[in-house]
Amino acid sequence: MKIYKHDYLLEQEDNIHCVEQEIEILRGLNHPNIVRIEDFGSEGHVLKPSNREIKNLVYLTLEYVPGGLLYDVCEKMGGMGESAGRFFARQLIDALYYMHKNGVVHRDLKLENMLVDNKLNVKLADFGFATYKNIKKLSSFKATKTYMAPEIWENVIYDGRNADVFSCAVIIYIIVHGIFPFKEATKSDNYFSLLAQGDYEQYWDRVCGKDLSPEFKDLMTRMFSPNPKDRPTISEIRKHPWMQAECDYGSIQQQLIDQLHEKNVQQSNATGSTAVTEKEVVDIPTPVKKVNPKLIQNPDVIDLINITDKLSLES
Repeated sequence: MKIYKHDYLLEQEDNIHCVEQEIEILRGLNHPNIVRIEDFGSEGHVLKPSNREIKNLVYLTLEYVPGGLLYDVCEKMGGMGESAGRFFARQLIDALYYMHKNGVVHRDLKLENMLVDNKLNVKLADFGFATYKNIKKLSSFKATKTYMAPEIWENVIYDGRNADVFSCAVIIYIIVHGIFPFKEATKSDNYFSLLAQGDYEQYWDRVCGKDLSPEFKDLMTRMFSPNPKDRPTISEIRKHPWMQAECDYGSIQQQLIDQLHEKNVQQSNATGSTAVTEKEVVDIPTPVKKVNPKLIQNPDVIDLINITDKLSLES
């Protein structure tokens, strides 16, 4: 569930517009890999444990997805390899194909905005930055920095579909390799600059990626192209040899479920253990690790909360 404080919506006119547009977009989308909106309203009422009441809240009730964030799965599992990467990539690409075909771009694709159910089926969520207006000529500085396409950093007019492709590549890369491909897609970033210059051999050497398949490397370098016009479309990505490789997705799915269960058991028996570690290399890009949500959470937005006996929501 997403709940917005009244004061937050009145801070900037764009805040109300983003919420209205998110509702409109979610109501118009119907895809198994996109979270479903169940209800929404502006008369939300929260009773806190202290018995203090907060009224007149705008709320979105979303489909319940019991498995949590894909980010958390990646944190526990580390680099899951190329077969697992295809399993998740196929679902993400299918959702994006459907969205782009219907004229919608997400603009904030990241692991934190992807939910999974108990069988690790993906549900794309958080459409607060999504839009269907002038998607080929956008200018807003929207996205999360580590997933943001270079043209957004450069403050130029951009095609939202190309920006989605770039962010999608970051997601797939992390799932497969267990680390971020770079800190940010700017010329000052040591890793992205290698990709931008076409020095692929040195890049893959520095991120310990020599054992990754040529097909995977080819797809990633194409999707990471600094020139958005050189990136493949979602349709072209679906036809890429890496995506077309034969896989028993049912078997891969069950293996991942079993491995995740084993990780959960291990971590419950060993406080402080972590599955994602830095690879043996100097100046490695940022590994996937927890960030204290209190440092980054907008205090005016309560995002994807669970209703418990301590919190009563009525409308």
